[in-house]
Amino acid sequence: MIIVRTPTRVSFCGGGSDLPVFYEKHGGAVLSASLSRYVYLSIHPYFHQNEIICKYSKTELVNKPSKLKHPILRVLLEQFNIRGVEVVCTADIPAGTGLGSSSSFTVALLHTLYAYTGKYVSAMSLAEEACYTEINLLGEPIGKQDQYAAAFGGLNVFRFKKDGSVEVDPVIMSSEALERMERNLLMFYTGNMRSASQILEKQVRNVVCDIEKEKVQIEICKLTDELHKELIKDNIDALGPILHAGWVQKRKLADGITNQLIDEAYEAALAAGASGGKLLGAGGGGFLLFYVPEHKHDAVKNAMSHLKYIEFGLSRNGSSVIYIGEKPKGR
Repeated sequence: MIIVRTPTRVSFCGGGSDLPVFYEKHGGAVLSASLSRYVYLSIHPYFHQNEIICKYSKTELVNKPSKLKHPILRVLLEQFNIRGVEVVCTADIPAGTGLGSSSSFTVALLHTLYAYTGKYVSAMSLAEEACYTEINLLGEPIGKQDQYAAAFGGLNVFRFKKDGSVEVDPVIMSSEALERMERNLLMFYTGNMRSASQILEKQVRNVVCDIEKEKVQIEICKLTDELHKELIKDNIDALGPILHAGWVQKRKLADGITNQLIDEAYEAALAAGASGGKLLGAGGGGFLLFYVPEHKHDAVKNAMSHLKYIEFGLSRNGSSVIYIGEKPKGR
């Protein structure tokens, strides 16, 4: 048996600039951190060597990869030409909630299949292949930030070049400042699950067809360099206002990004002492993230008591093989 653990992520600023319609024209940049909320993938030889069993939110038993209904499992198991295995996915958070878990799943599956076939794969290759799988092979209208955050882990600026290449620039901070920043981040679950693809499709159309929306996306992208400059000076309190500035701009990009529940919760958190925050992911639901000075934590938690509080930490590592069992003889 092989087990791979892959982090999810929070995107602080620059979201949307990782979409090709934007970065191919302007270049893009996202500053994000991976979380200690993980997707786990395990693979094990299956008793019936000509069958494949996959367990996620559903269970599928097939005799060849092309019959799998799960698109990522189908495409990658076909690509690796693997049969006679049991693949199991478990996760710390539900899908469709804005933490990039779908791309974490893709990265984890690639990593698992490479390990199972005895091949080394770099973080860069994992990220690139995950992007190719989701964007090119499956036609998802998504960007590239989630795959890179899952593969590399840590706190990084990802720069998306006009030619499609990606540069990874780790954010260098003192360990004390990073730990304080981690403590000052609070996250709440709105309970809404949504289709990121539908919202992103609207956002893409708006950025392409509306010059004012394109200008908004440019301003969002600029916040990445602004935050990067502050964090490398250990000025972690800059995170709150920059998160707020990004959220104010993001709301302008497309209908469906926010709703009354989200707006009321956001305003309640600010009134209780948060200096800024944002809805994670494409919008419409999922997790609200806030930057809150420690002495204001109780007040903000009380103001948000109608939502589920989620404890988390920042993960320093990207996708990792955490267990390798002995390979059965004859397999």
